[in-house]
Amino acid sequence: MKEDKIVFIVDDNETNRVTAKNALEGIYKTYAMPSAGKMFEMLEKIKPDLILLDIEMPGMDGYDALMLLKLEDAHKDIPVILLTAKNTKDSVLQGVDSGAASYIIKPFEPSLLVERIAQYV
Repeated sequence: MKEDKIVFIVDDNETNRVTAKNALEGIYKTYAMPSAGKMFEMLEKIKPDLILLDIEMPGMDGYDALMLLKLEDAHKDIPVILLTAKNTKDSVLQGVDSGAASYIIKPFEPSLLVERIAQYV
């Protein structure tokens, strides 16, 4: 168990947040939030060990949020796994180029999510 490790789940879709939170329950301490803006607010208080970040969100999308994270010394080393329904080669490459550690296509298998996170935390 890695309950001392913190994972942020950032997705504007409540079902996706709940699914991810349920998959990680009892393994990691999780904080779920509906937007990149809320994520940056939480980062002022808590430093996670990993961030699961949706790409398509209103306001600031995941690519922009990831680039901002990587510009800040305090947050640039936090691994980010992008969660998205976008499964084109270009979107995967854009995610990797933006600094993502990994990329998971939605809908995701909860066991895959746990396995992928374990590679980075």
